[in-house]
Amino acid sequence: MQYTLKKSLGQHFLKDENICRRIVDAVLEEHPQCLVEIGPGGGALTKYLLQLPHVDFKAVELDKEKVDFLEHTYPSIKGKLIHESFLDSSVPFDQHFMVVGNFPYNISTQILFKLLDWKEQVDCIVGMFQKEVAQRVAAKEGSKTYGIISVLIQAYFDVEYLFDVSEQCFNPPPKVKSGVIKLKPAAHVPEMASDKKFTLLVKTAFNQRRKMLRNGVRGLFDEEFLKDELFNKRAEQLSVQQFAELTFKMK
Repeated sequence: MQYTLKKSLGQHFLKDENICRRIVDAVLEEHPQCLVEIGPGGGALTKYLLQLPHVDFKAVELDKEKVDFLEHTYPSIKGKLIHESFLDSSVPFDQHFMVVGNFPYNISTQILFKLLDWKEQVDCIVGMFQKEVAQRVAAKEGSKTYGIISVLIQAYFDVEYLFDVSEQCFNPPPKVKSGVIKLKPAAHVPEMASDKKFTLLVKTAFNQRRKMLRNGVRGLFDEEFLKDELFNKRAEQLSVQQFAELTFKMK
């Protein structure tokens, strides 16, 4: 049974077994009990994940053709496939769970933001992204790639950049390099007035990242407080901790 590649779904299938095993090894290090794979596609990772002992496994796949292919090729996956877009899916387990995937590049940041909503239950994420996105998630303050997603993710997760993946490891080869990162719940989540205020502040600050912070976030603080020297900086110069502390001063 064959399947076709759908560009519209951002499909690039992993064909390098060495990379597959490295990703599976990164999963095994965390000893998951419940595991969900996002976008199993042709089953490059799935065939390994199905063999893990004592793991309650599920996979979320939008493409009906891939669902049929997986059920035909790996009969043990029957009953474990959720046929819908991950962005529309509900929490796959009642208890804590781990996430793995070669994420569809066209929705990879949306996937991360959705997982952020489930942060109370997500023990770990091992994901492959377009390298540029992986670097942004892992970036530290002061770097040009540090932005909204860096701050929002790093407030709740510790990010480790694991390794690069060449274009030649895929069929068809994408036009970009890829990177695999691991996210684990942060050892220390900074205190903030609320998740909502934190998100609003970070998004507002980076929407005008070239300007001084004072100009970008003017509407969120009293004029008097905006005289603080901190507001002479640009958004990319502030640490996650500093953003969190500022939420207590917002209107």
